[in-house]
Amino acid sequence: MARYNFRETEAKWQRLWDERGCFRAETDPARPKYYVMEMFPYPSGRIHMGHVRNYTLGDVVARTRRAQGYNVLHPMGWDAFGLPAENAAIASKVHPATWTYQNIDTMRAQLKSMGLSLDWSREIATCHPDYYRHEQRMFLEMLAEGLVYRKESWVNWDPVDQTVLANEQVIDGMGWRSGAPVERRKLAQWFFRITDYAEMLLKALQTELERWPDKVRLMQENWIGKSRGAWIDFRIEGRSETLRVFTTRPDTLDGASFLAVSPHHPLAAELAKNDPKLAAFIAECDRVGTSEAAIETAEKKGYRTTLDGAHPYLPATLPVYVANFVLMDYGTGAIFGVPSGDQRDLDFARRYDLPVIETYRPLDARDPTPDEAERYAANFAENPVHVTDNGAQRETLFRITTTAYVDKSETQKVRYTAAGFMTETEATPIEAIERAIAWLEKNGHGEGTIQYRLRDWGVSRQRYWGCPIPVIHCEKCGIVPVPIEDLPVALPDDVGFDRPGNPLDHHPTWKHVDCPTCKGRARRETDTFDTFMESSWYFARYCSPRAAEPTVRREVDYWLPVDQYVGGVEHAILHLLYARFFTRAMHRLGHVAVDEPFAGLFTQGMVCHETYRDAAGNWLTPAEVEKSGDTAVAIATGKKVEIGRSEKMSKSKKNVVDPEAIIETYGADTARWFMLSDSPPERDLEWTEAGVEGAWRFLQRVWRLIDEGAASLPPAGSAMPNDFSDAALALRRATHKTVQGVSDDIARFHFNKAVARIHEFVNRLQEEKLGAGADADRRWALREAFETLAILIQPMVPHLAEELWLSIGQQTPLAAGVAWPVADAALTVDDSVTVAVQVNGKLRATIYLPRDAAREDAEAAALAEPNVQRAIEGRPPRKVIVVPNRIVNVVV
Repeated sequence: MARYNFRETEAKWQRLWDERGCFRAETDPARPKYYVMEMFPYPSGRIHMGHVRNYTLGDVVARTRRAQGYNVLHPMGWDAFGLPAENAAIASKVHPATWTYQNIDTMRAQLKSMGLSLDWSREIATCHPDYYRHEQRMFLEMLAEGLVYRKESWVNWDPVDQTVLANEQVIDGMGWRSGAPVERRKLAQWFFRITDYAEMLLKALQTELERWPDKVRLMQENWIGKSRGAWIDFRIEGRSETLRVFTTRPDTLDGASFLAVSPHHPLAAELAKNDPKLAAFIAECDRVGTSEAAIETAEKKGYRTTLDGAHPYLPATLPVYVANFVLMDYGTGAIFGVPSGDQRDLDFARRYDLPVIETYRPLDARDPTPDEAERYAANFAENPVHVTDNGAQRETLFRITTTAYVDKSETQKVRYTAAGFMTETEATPIEAIERAIAWLEKNGHGEGTIQYRLRDWGVSRQRYWGCPIPVIHCEKCGIVPVPIEDLPVALPDDVGFDRPGNPLDHHPTWKHVDCPTCKGRARRETDTFDTFMESSWYFARYCSPRAAEPTVRREVDYWLPVDQYVGGVEHAILHLLYARFFTRAMHRLGHVAVDEPFAGLFTQGMVCHETYRDAAGNWLTPAEVEKSGDTAVAIATGKKVEIGRSEKMSKSKKNVVDPEAIIETYGADTARWFMLSDSPPERDLEWTEAGVEGAWRFLQRVWRLIDEGAASLPPAGSAMPNDFSDAALALRRATHKTVQGVSDDIARFHFNKAVARIHEFVNRLQEEKLGAGADADRRWALREAFETLAILIQPMVPHLAEELWLSIGQQTPLAAGVAWPVADAALTVDDSVTVAVQVNGKLRATIYLPRDAAREDAEAAALAEPNVQRAIEGRPPRKVIVVPNRIVNVVV
């Protein structure tokens, strides 16, 4: 018996698939299509275990659908623009393009070694001008359509690197690379009007994306953030204008104790002109990142202005602050603070000794104790400026609290203790909000409105390695689009990274150009696109990757939408949301016929590994550690190392395993099998050496099973016998049940369950010890089982499956179109069933009956059971209830 040689076998089949073009997809309207793709990788230099898992999951789907008769498109490309290439250029003195294309070559070879059924003829790289020229064209079309605009906005600015930083690149207020304190700076930026599509994007989540995970739809719904609320106008004492505020909780207006505006609100800017302390406070605010997360976690600070606002309907005034936690790009950049109902407002009120005025409480909440009431009165007395003469009326509404009460359910009733518009004290927040809006509108204090948390998509980036924005700035003509015939606006190759900032800004010639309109001197836009642009439409480009137009309608109309998209949940919001918007924009421009790009979405879990640290606290890789049971030592020193918890594989903690080393040691099929077998694919997977070795041993066992049993089989293509013995029929039942189970499991992404069924099936086949002289029906049933096993494992371990298929006399490769087996329904149903027998509702016995046995036979078999006889104690049954194939209940 020869041992399975995975090295020779995997190389052989990968070469054969490539030579025969087994995975090339062609548009064929006569055939049902299936478009499966995984999120394409950034060419960082080497694939990691997350890639192995991601692409294995997609490949199982692609290979299965192909065998089931679908015309499958399974493409691959590279998300190739981005800042890491510029960092490599700075660190290694290599051009970003050189670094990127070298990495692509390396990673392509690694991915090919996995045996993925990819159509490499459609490969794209987003950094290639033949790709991004179409992106530039669509940008110009969207600009003409009014979907793009330019405005000044606040950004994170690194004064040393002289570039805009993403929120994620601001660490503790410092630039992640320079370490310099980050500033907020107002720059002219390009934006897509994604907010125009907010309601469409939100509605489709609820009506069109049934095959998306609920958690992803919820994340996008929260990100879009539709809010029913109200505009409320506060009169500023001593001034003619009002301060307009947007609020989602107008029902809490009685609890307002202050007004606050963003540091970038026009009112703050006006006051700061004559108030140096306020100007200094605004500058301090500008040293915090612009992200909501950065602002939310920062210490809540404010600057008390000289202004007071009048409450719309209560005889009270509210102090006006400039506050660091108020966002200028949400609502109007102004809020009224209700400390009793918002933890952020409460923190602010405690810091500045502002009143905390209750507006509602749980129905079972208690009244304050006399001691608490006295403290309320003292708190009120210390803040007389915030109320008018009838302050005593407001005093009774104070409640001491350390945590704001925020109702968790909009439909659960609460007791309103202060709401001038309420005619009854108990209501749900939804009811109270609508009453408040109606009252405000009726009395001229405000109006109801809908707001979205979603902001327009800013796509300007001040870096070199990105797609140039195709516009020209002319002092005479203004902003002028680059003519379509002049596309692409290609990046210059001769750039240097020896100066801070964007190399395009200080390139001696590239940015200088004649204006297309007046022919006078002008300059190119030196900002490049956010890399989310490239990933927002690449799925459409795969359909016709070499076309002279962005898309070919015959191709995209056939292939889109993507039937199954596979990728990490970390892209659940931005990438997927931008792709959904971009597809709608492409539809509007006539490039595609669909609005939703991805009909089905699957998000896989992370690949994890335990961590190791030496006595000095240095992280060690698994390859540097030798384990024995629960202890481990460093191979280099022999000294004991600390074994940490299992965490996501990361370079920072060095708990990474090199896929190339695993494939070299165990083979690609072993890596694929382990990725599918250990846990449900949506959950995190822990990579262990023992698990990999177990997968390798199992595949060796499958090879031995068929290698040893092949001699017992009849020739391939032998006719089915007319009759089967009970033993042969039992084997056929096991085969067809496995077909049904594995097919259902793969369709539901229950890959680990499919693997478990195959384990059971292999165990069952090992019970069949047939010689060449065995009965023909059993030998035929064994061939059917072996052939079925090879086909079923082909999506998971394709190299082994092909070799097994060949070893049992088949000539056509599985990947060349061998059909997926279809279970015979008659063979998936057992002849007998297990039936429970109860006496007066208590289980007394189980019996085995022919399926669909007659009622009389089921009753007789149940009454004949000794345990049933003892339970009824000779008493005649008053009634016998028979539920076919499930239960017999004897009532005495």
